Amino acid sequence: MDNLNTKEQKLAAFSRLLDIMDELREQCPWDKKQTLESLRHLTIEETYELTDAIIKNDLPELKKELGDVLLHIVFYARITSEMEQYDIADIINTLCEKLIVRHPHIYGDVKADTEEQVKENWEQIKLKEGNKSVLSGVSKGAPSIVKALRMQDKAAQVGFDWETGEQVWDKVHEELAELKVELDQTDNKLKSEKEFGDLLFALINLARKSGLNPDDALEYTNQKFMKRFMFIEERAKSMNKNLLDMNLAEMDAIWNEAKIELK
Repeated sequence: MDNLNTKEQKLAAFSRLLDIMDELREQCPWDKKQTLESLRHLTIEETYELTDAIIKNDLPELKKELGDVLLHIVFYARITSEMEQYDIADIINTLCEKLIVRHPHIYGDVKADTEEQVKENWEQIKLKEGNKSVLSGVSKGAPSIVKALRMQDKAAQVGFDWETGEQVWDKVHEELAELKVELDQTDNKLKSEKEFGDLLFALINLARKSGLNPDDALEYTNQKFMKRFMFIEERAKSMNKNLLDMNLAEMDAIWNEAKIELK
């Protein structure tokens, strides 16, 4: 821990960042042009790059990506200050006040000894703050898997949840059977997609009840598939073959090699 910065050094670093942001906004042609809207898609991209570094457990890369996300926050604050709405201090103070209100077990006299009790308190506080629904805090723009997990988690915090993991397994089997019937017996794409969605929702519930994150799980599989498929491409290249000229059996044989070599 000796290599970590003191509080004074952290504040000095943040002050330096604010100064650089001011200089870039005033002097750099690209930074001058940016708006809340133009930065939005870049922020989404940076967030995905951040999560990718986390998935890979690449701490040096994570430091860079955290910096990129922090830059965007400071950039938005600079723009809103130019709009004479609020600046970075207002944003931070609003966050501090919310954290204090949302943690009465730390800053008040509410008792919460477990994570579940903390989450239950949060939902009650949010409803008192004016949220019309327990689900109102779920981002409409979130990826579908993340959205499903968040909705299930929030509903569970007020008691709307399966009592046992076995019940969730039963639901998964039920939805799988219904999807198979739909795919085998009808030609209705919309109905099949809805049944497939029901199965995915049940599987996400199963992951949640098992303490797993379905989005992380799928990304691990995505990364595994990418490495193995790229192994096939490299092997084909070394054999002076084009993938389009190879049959499935040839590619599958190399795939099995990749499973062994890339464990």
